Amino acid sequence: MPVSYNKLFALMEERGVKKIDLRNTYKLNPKTVDSLTKNKSVTVDTIMQLCEIFDCQPNDIMEYVKSAE
Repeated sequence: MPVSYNKLFALMEERGVKKIDLRNTYKLNPKTVDSLTKNKSVTVDTIMQLCEIFDCQPNDIMEYVKSAE
């Protein structure tokens, strides 16, 4: 699935949140953080949790990227 979480990582940098904080402070599973880093699919529950953490909407942390075929 062509998805990009570049917006999430830009938002994290802006707010001073590191990937380790997602695991330790916000209790995201390390495999989930790895999936985000690799632009792989994550559950809607994870997206909702990230929206709660950053007080934002899904389009603020992810975007659909049309695959070049």
